Amino acid sequence: RALQAGTSHNLGQNFAKAFGVTFQTQDNREDYVYATSWGISTRLVGAVIMAHGDDKGLRLPPRIAPHQVVIVPIARNEEHEKLIRDFIEPLVFGLKEKSIRIHEDWTDNSPGFKFNEWEMKGVPLRMEVGPRDIENDQVVVVRRDTGEKIFLNKNDLISRIPNLLDEIQSGLFEQAKAFRDENTFNVSNYNEFKSIIKKGGFVRCGWDGDPETEAAVKEETKATIRCIPFDENIDDLHCIYSGEPARHEVIYAKAY
Repeated sequence: RALQAGTSHNLGQNFAKAFGVTFQTQDNREDYVYATSWGISTRLVGAVIMAHGDDKGLRLPPRIAPHQVVIVPIARNEEHEKLIRDFIEPLVFGLKEKSIRIHEDWTDNSPGFKFNEWEMKGVPLRMEVGPRDIENDQVVVVRRDTGEKIFLNKNDLISRIPNLLDEIQSGLFEQAKAFRDENTFNVSNYNEFKSIIKKGGFVRCGWDGDPETEAAVKEETKATIRCIPFDENIDDLHCIYSGEPARHEVIYAKAY
């Protein structure tokens, strides 16, 4: 299904006049602002969850993740804790210098609990540090998107983390794009159109430009036109419903 978001509404000056919201024009006059509404607020949170989440929870793209990296220290006693704090301090400083949003989890919960909690919250990278890792001058880094476990030497970590975050960002985008493309179908007859809409998917087809045609399709299938693609091609294309020459190539789908 499609998610209705980013739909623009020209509100004109109605609300500006009601609330007295003005601006100064180029010729120094005072005028009421022209307002718009775009519908891209909290529903985008749901879109991120639905597009990227899995059975374990969230998978947040690094560019919007509140915490891009979480450090889970594995300390059995105060001596271990001091050892780990001293070891990670320059690493944390170096990552913050690169504008990496990093969080240290020093709560009393077990390492296993923390692993599951941060996995569910979708933090892109988890760093595990224990006494054995310190002996080997390394940290264990786990990717949330693939579950891959990577052993990084502490001297390489500050340069590698930004690259890993970029890889995760690109990987999540490509996965979501592939899912969309795999569920987008080009059809040429109305029966095929109805079959795909019933099962769930996006249908790319012709539309004759008549609002009554769209209304009829919606009445019969609950699907509506979601967008007109930038790369539309109407050469030899006919309306999926009326059979008339298409004025636009559009994408139909049911919407939440």
